[in-house]
Amino acid sequence: MRKMELIAPCHFGLEAVLRREITDLGYEISEVEDGRIAFLGDEEAVCRANIFLRTAERVLIKVGSFHAETFEELFQGTKALEWESYIPADGKFWVAKAASVKSKLFSPSDIQSIMKKAMVERLKGVYKVSWFPETGAPFPVRVFLKKDEVTVGLDTTGESLHKRGYRKLTAKAPIAENLAAALIMLTPWKADRILVDPFCGSGTIPIEAAMMAANMAPGMNREFTAEEWGHFIDRKCWYRASDEAQELVDLDVKTDIQGYDIDAEMVNIARENAKLAGVDHLIHFQRRPVAELSHPKKYGFLITNPPYGERLEDKKDLPALYRTLGERYAQLDDWSMYLITSYENAQQDIGRKADKNRKIYNGMMKTYFYQYQGAKPPKRAKQEGQAKR
Repeated sequence: MRKMELIAPCHFGLEAVLRREITDLGYEISEVEDGRIAFLGDEEAVCRANIFLRTAERVLIKVGSFHAETFEELFQGTKALEWESYIPADGKFWVAKAASVKSKLFSPSDIQSIMKKAMVERLKGVYKVSWFPETGAPFPVRVFLKKDEVTVGLDTTGESLHKRGYRKLTAKAPIAENLAAALIMLTPWKADRILVDPFCGSGTIPIEAAMMAANMAPGMNREFTAEEWGHFIDRKCWYRASDEAQELVDLDVKTDIQGYDIDAEMVNIARENAKLAGVDHLIHFQRRPVAELSHPKKYGFLITNPPYGERLEDKKDLPALYRTLGERYAQLDDWSMYLITSYENAQQDIGRKADKNRKIYNGMMKTYFYQYQGAKPPKRAKQEGQAKR
């Protein structure tokens, strides 16, 4: 097994959650930056990280890094990297994405074409050929430039990790699966507690919660680009990681997870998605407007992604919607509420300032994760008190 540095990008503001996940998988963190975590691992780590990480966007193998302020420096720096350690003579390789922040080189298309030329030059010399058929496995490359420091990674994932494979149908403004998972992980919710999403849309938050409750690895039912890299990552590594994931699943777990939406069609879509994820028996979906939100039990959790009003015509409905949410939440007995929104007046209309809020970038959109913390159940509060002693 060879030691490598791996890079896992994530949503800005969620680095701490991903860091904890990687540490829990047993890997050593080598660097934490805005929107990405680097860690040390081997071929097995590539497989396990892809299958088990809930909050990452993808898993990259770091090929190298160097300083470049000119295209010539970019060309020479790229050419100096040991591409032959990863890409065979028939490999299909290209720079899939280039991102630049506070760097002199900032044109993605120019960065991509110059780096591709440099890779071709390097591999022509190594493989003693004048052209490449590129008929073999795919090797997409991703590059980040930050303050003229270039970090180059090979993408082992392919389609982003938020695509678990269960969401065939979506709402108008769906929340990404890895963001939904991260939001749940930022709360103290556990499988034995009630969870309600009153704006469930296509069901992402309840489904991610149910998968966590059942200990289902998010990537266990999908494929990854690096599965085709047989010369580099033995198939047995993928089988072992997959077997590990299968053995951990507990579909008999008892849960009280509910998803409500005002739109009956959305509720049907959510049910269908939950079925595809294999957790439909763990979630109760129902058509119910937020004005009818209620629950007889204490100490539950509302975790939700309410409408933000991205479209102008929806904006006028937001004050009443958030006011209703605030009123219904106030009627729940010792519940906690966690919501992500870009709506500026959320706290004002809810009628109460959040105990905490956290800035999270949902793509390029700045959102806030408002956290209203309810009381802990007596048993749990007592256990925690004893643990502190």
